[in-house]
Amino acid sequence: MEEYTFERLWKELNEGYQIYYTYMGRRYLLSKLDKNCYSRELVNKEEKGPHPKNQIITLKAVKELFDFMEDIEYKINWGGKHD
Repeated sequence: MEEYTFERLWKELNEGYQIYYTYMGRRYLLSKLDKNCYSRELVNKEEKGPHPKNQIITLKAVKELFDFMEDIEYKINWGGKHD
C-alpha cells in the first residue's frame, strides 16, 4: 500500500471527501467548508469532557494534525466540489 500523504489528504478534501480519523483516542470527521476553512467534528461523544464537539480550523491546523491521524476513512460529501 502506498504511503498516505498530506498532499493526498488535501486533494481529497478539495474534491469533496469527508475524512474520518482517530486522534488521541477520539474519532473525528474532517470536511472542507471554504478556502482555508475546515470543520472538525468529534463523532464519538461517549462522555462529557473538555473537547469541543465542533471546531472550525485552518489548513495549517489540519497539516499539524496530519502526522498524528490514525485509522483514516472516507465519506463522500455529495454537496459538490470546493475550490
